[in-house]
Amino acid sequence: MRGNNVVGIIFSNMNEELVRELTEGRTMGSVPFGCRYRLIDFPLSNMVNSGINKVGVVTKRNYQSLMDHLGSGKSWDLSKRRDGLFILPPFGNSSSEFNNRVETLYAIKGFILNSREEYVLLCDCDVVCNINYQEVIKQHLKKQADITIIYKRGIVPSKMNTPLILSLNTDGRVKETYINPKIESECSYGINMILMKKNLLIKLVAECMSKNEVNFKRDLIQKNISKYRVFGYEFEGFMKVIMSINSYFEANMALMSKEVRDQLFYNYRPIYTKVRDDMSAKYEQNAIVKNSLVANGCKIDGEVENSILFRGVKIGKGSKISNCVIMQDTIIGNGCNLSYVISDKDVTIKQERTLMGFKSYPVYISKASLV
Repeated sequence: MRGNNVVGIIFSNMNEELVRELTEGRTMGSVPFGCRYRLIDFPLSNMVNSGINKVGVVTKRNYQSLMDHLGSGKSWDLSKRRDGLFILPPFGNSSSEFNNRVETLYAIKGFILNSREEYVLLCDCDVVCNINYQEVIKQHLKKQADITIIYKRGIVPSKMNTPLILSLNTDGRVKETYINPKIESECSYGINMILMKKNLLIKLVAECMSKNEVNFKRDLIQKNISKYRVFGYEFEGFMKVIMSINSYFEANMALMSKEVRDQLFYNYRPIYTKVRDDMSAKYEQNAIVKNSLVANGCKIDGEVENSILFRGVKIGKGSKISNCVIMQDTIIGNGCNLSYVISDKDVTIKQERTLMGFKSYPVYISKASLV
C-alpha cells in the first residue's frame, strides 16, 4: 500500500495544559523548538516523508501563530489543488468547542469520510521524533491489523498525561492495556500515534458518542482490545515527549548530542519548516561560542556555551549565556549573565542583568517581556 492511501490527522492542541507557560498564547503545535522549528514540523514532516499527501490539522484555540506558520503548506509540499493541508476549525455542527479527542473526531467525520484514503493516522504534536510511517503501514498490512498503536519501550516519562501501557504477545499483538498505572520499571507505552481504517474509526467514534463515552484511550481503545486485531509497533529511535517545561528544556538540550541530531535530522527524511530568509549569523571579534546551535540572523558579541539560539537573537558585549534556550528576536544587553534560562520570543533583557536557574528548574521568561 502506498503512503498516500493514508490521511493524516494532527491534533495541534492536545496536552497543552502541561506546558501552560509555552502555550498561553499559542497551540502546542506552534511551540518553537531547536533553533528554527515548531513542534508541528515533526509530525507533519514525518507524514510527508512517508508519502501521506493529505493532512488535516485540528485546531482549538490560540491558533493564529499556527496558521501563520503553516500557511498554504508549501514548505511541506502540501500546497496542492486536490489534497494537501487542511486546517480543521474548532467547531463542529454546533457552536461549542471540541472538549476531547472523541468529540473532535466525531465533529470532523465529514472530512475523514470525504477523503479518498482508506486509512487514518492519528498523532499529536507533543512528541519530537523522526519516524518512517511506511514501516508502520507495512506491518499493519502484514499483521492484518485493525488498529496499530505505536509505542516506545522504556521508563514512562514523568508527568506524561495518562500514559497507555501495552501488554503484548510475542507476535506483537496487544492482549491488554492499562491507563496510567503506577509502573516504575521498563514497559511499553503508547506515544499517541495510531493507525486504523477510517471506516472502523468512524464506527468506533459513533459508538462512543451514542453511549456518551468520550475517553479515547479507555472507551475507544481499551474496551475494544478483545474485539479487534490490535497490534503494537515499537519505535526505537530518539524520542522526547513534551509534557512539562523541564522536558521541553531537556529535549532542546539533547540536540547538543551529535548522535541525537543524526537520529532526528536524517538527510533522506528531513524535518521541514517555514522558510525565513535572513542573513548569516554574525560573530563579533570578542565572541566565544562553544557547543551551541545558532540560527541565521543572530549577532553575538559575548560568550555562548551549551545553548540554543533561535533566529535573530542578539547577545550584547561581555554577556555570558550558558545552558539556555533563547527564542526568536530576543535581545540580551551588555554584561548580562544567564544560566539555565528559557526566553520566549521578542524578549528584551537590559544590561547587567543576572538570571540563574537550575537544570531541573530552568527560569522561564514569557513572550515580549522586558527584564
